Amino acid sequence: MNKLTTAISLVAALLIVSCSNPKVDKEAIWAEIEHHFTAPAEWQGEMGDYRSPLVFENGDTVRTAEQWALRREEIKNYWHNKMGQWPEIIYNQPLTKLDTVEMEEDIIRHRVSFMWTPNEQTEGYLLVPTAPKGPKPAVVVVYYEPESALGFEGVRPYRDFAIQLARRGFVALSIGTTETSRTKTYSIRYPSKGNETVEPLSMLGYASANALEALALEKDVNAQKIGIAGHSYGGKWAMFASCFYEKFACAAWGDPGIVFCEEKGGYVNYWEPWYLGSLGTYEYMKATGHDLHEVHALMAPRPFLVSGGYSDEPSQWRALNHSVEVNKLLGYEGRVGMTNRESHTPDPEANEVIYKFFEYHLK
Repeated sequence: MNKLTTAISLVAALLIVSCSNPKVDKEAIWAEIEHHFTAPAEWQGEMGDYRSPLVFENGDTVRTAEQWALRREEIKNYWHNKMGQWPEIIYNQPLTKLDTVEMEEDIIRHRVSFMWTPNEQTEGYLLVPTAPKGPKPAVVVVYYEPESALGFEGVRPYRDFAIQLARRGFVALSIGTTETSRTKTYSIRYPSKGNETVEPLSMLGYASANALEALALEKDVNAQKIGIAGHSYGGKWAMFASCFYEKFACAAWGDPGIVFCEEKGGYVNYWEPWYLGSLGTYEYMKATGHDLHEVHALMAPRPFLVSGGYSDEPSQWRALNHSVEVNKLLGYEGRVGMTNRESHTPDPEANEVIYKFFEYHLK
C-alpha cells in the first residue's frame, strides 16, 4: 500500500469514527433548556404549605451535606415503612433475548424478558443503536404497555420515547404492565392481588430497579449513565423508581401529578389501589402532613425534569422549590426543571426538551 492510499484510508477511517461518535455540544443544549430549570419569577422562593424536607422528624434543621445524608435516609425509610419494604433487588440477571429484528436503519430491536419481581417475569423491548460503537447511555421507558414507546401503529401519539431516544444514540428499554392494563387492575400486586405487602406504585419502582440492573449488564450500555422516563401512569412510575433507586442517573416525569391534588381528579389519583391506596399509604400521608415533595428530594443532587401539563401547572414550583433548596445545600444548581403545557397529552415541543435533557446529562 503506497503512502497516498494509506493517507486516504486513514482519513476515511477518521471520518467513520467522527460520524459514529457524534459530539454533543453541551453548552448549546443547556442554552436551549436552561430556562426550564429556574422557577418563573412569580414562583421563585415560594414554598407553599409543604413541610421542609430539610427538617428532621424531631424538628432539627439540616445544615450540612452530612446531615442531609442522614435526613435523606430518614425520609426514604419513613416512606418504605409506610408503603412496605421492597424484596431484595435481583442482581446479575441478564436480559433474555426472545427475538431480534432490525427495527429501522441503525437500530436493532430485541424482544426481551426478565424477572422484575421475585415471582413474576415480564417482557419488553430493547432498542440498541448500532452507532456509535461501544457503551452508550441508556433510558428505561415505562408505560401501560411497552409498544407505545416504540411508536407502533395504532398507539397514542407522542409517547414514543424509546424509539426517539434510540434515534439519538441511546439504548432504550421499554417495559409496561400489559396484562394488568388490559384487565384495568394496573400496576404490580405483590405477592398477589388482595394479599399486597407493598404498595403497587412502590413495586413499580422496585421492578424498574431490577430493569436497570439487567440493562446495566448489556455490553452496549454505560451502566453509570442510565435514566428513566414515563408519561402519566408512567410518570408516576418513573418518579417512584428514580427517587427510591439511586442508580438512576436522572429522570423525566411526564405530567404525573407531582404532589397530592385531589381537585385534579383522575389524573392525580394516588388514592387508587394500584397506586398508594392498597395499604392506606395515601390516606395516612395526607392525614399526617406528608407529601410527594419529600420523595422528590431523594433525587438530589441527581437532576430531574417534570414535563408538566394539566396535572402539573407552574404553581407546582412551590413543591419543586424544596428540592431546589436541598440541591443548593449540596452545592448544585439547575438540577430541578419543569416545562408546562395546557394539555395532559404530550406534544413535540415538550418531548424535545426531554430528549435534550437526557442528552445533556447522560451523553
